[in-house]
Amino acid sequence: MEFLRSEQTLNQIERWKLERHPLDVRQAVIDRYAAEGPQAIGAVAGEAERLKWVGLYPQRQGGDAFMLRIKIPGGRLRAGQARVIGELAGEFARGPAPNPVFGQGFLDLTTRQDIQLHWLRIGDVPEVWRRLEAVGVTTIQACGDSARNVLCCPVAGLDADEVVDAYPVARAISDYFTGNREYANLPRKFKMSVTGCREDCANAEINDVGLWPARLADGAVGFNLLVGGGLSDGPRMASDIDVSVRPDQAVELTRAIAQLFGELGDRENRWTCRMRYLVQELGPEGFREELQRRAAFPLSTAGETLTRRHRGDHVGVHRQKQPGLNYVGLSVTVGRMPGRNLVEAARLADEHGSGELRLSTDQNLILAGVPEERLEGLLAEPLLREHSPAPGPFERGAVACTGSEFCRFAIVETKARAATLARWLDRHVEPAGEDVIRLHFSGCSASCAQPQIADIGFRGEVAHRGHEIVEAVDIGLGGSLGTEAAFIDFVEGAKPLDEVPEALARLLARYRAERGHDERFHQWCRRAGGASLRETIQEDTPREAG
Repeated sequence: MEFLRSEQTLNQIERWKLERHPLDVRQAVIDRYAAEGPQAIGAVAGEAERLKWVGLYPQRQGGDAFMLRIKIPGGRLRAGQARVIGELAGEFARGPAPNPVFGQGFLDLTTRQDIQLHWLRIGDVPEVWRRLEAVGVTTIQACGDSARNVLCCPVAGLDADEVVDAYPVARAISDYFTGNREYANLPRKFKMSVTGCREDCANAEINDVGLWPARLADGAVGFNLLVGGGLSDGPRMASDIDVSVRPDQAVELTRAIAQLFGELGDRENRWTCRMRYLVQELGPEGFREELQRRAAFPLSTAGETLTRRHRGDHVGVHRQKQPGLNYVGLSVTVGRMPGRNLVEAARLADEHGSGELRLSTDQNLILAGVPEERLEGLLAEPLLREHSPAPGPFERGAVACTGSEFCRFAIVETKARAATLARWLDRHVEPAGEDVIRLHFSGCSASCAQPQIADIGFRGEVAHRGHEIVEAVDIGLGGSLGTEAAFIDFVEGAKPLDEVPEALARLLARYRAERGHDERFHQWCRRAGGASLRETIQEDTPREAG
């Protein structure tokens, strides 16, 4: 793959990637850095950047403290794999002091169906890799400017109403790109989503490539293609470029898109190098033309899109398409759980279910294949008191990024704050008929917690209170995907965090009083309008959550 924008001046990261292929860093970790320590990494220009290609990030604490991201294609884990990951968290993810809320040895489930471990020492990484790879799990390209984890509906193959089981397609795409050196140096991260369900569970509109279900011209089922979605600064819904694809064409189509992005993408400005900017530059028709030049088959026009809505989550007990079987979605508040709890979930998957666990895009966990006669026993297990299948609507919908605890870009702490706030709201706010209120908390504008698509979205900020600078958030309302896709309206800026609980309580009381029959929170927010919502949020009755 060649760079076709010869007029560009490559940025420093691009020059580092050309000096040595990023995937070569794996062997350097094993042969050198594990023995010599983090100072050896710092002695090699660009090496900390290359570490991302094997799933490693230096934590904000610096020194010998790393985050390791584990890639789980489509969010699907066998019990034995989950058990090993949980054991590794308990053994190696241990900081100098326990987190006051979450303790030691925890792991984070992410919005891309990955798992993250914190506080790893570089000397332990080869052993962690060895144990992961022994059960068929990898960290290759979990980060870096390449194909990230491929999303899929977490209940693919189980959902009675799905159009097509898309997991084999998602897995084939993941297998093609993982470790593929030809496509491992793209201008920026490359995010793909494949789903055959009707409820947009894999967030197609906010991925670089989204495949969602469609009925094709000949009556067969396949996917329609969306390209160029994303959040962070400059959020954009993906464009429909009038292309349909059959399941057996999906790997070649995504390969051709990666080639297009690699050849025409911006490698000069790291702020505008995401694929969504290339789609904007070329326009949908221009992008389609460039894609046709690179695809190995003629592009077909789009079929009938079969997506009906955006689903909040898969928490609770649900019947599978397989007679007599159920899947049970467990709420993992803000995605953080002790490693021992994942080990226990693996035991429950073996004892009560099919031995399979699924990770969802809202940081929750699903146990699959539970026979009717085993359901009562599963629901009585102690773990389900901590990770409930029937939580309150706010705790159920709480999503949070890593935050300032570990991330160098975050402005505020997110995990403990979001969990505390959600639990406070569940105690103090009367429900308004909703099973879930999606409350997403990002520590900065990078949008790792996807606040722009939430019912209530927070973005970390600071505020001036007298002579003090305090942690704060921008507050946005009314986001959704699916047939009613729209980003939130940020109605309030830099609200001090200790004023947020009462502000939301006022807002939610107004929603309860004004909502129409079956009107969802995001629908009411859009009807009420940003100026009116801002007035409610800005009333001064602060009280700290606890």
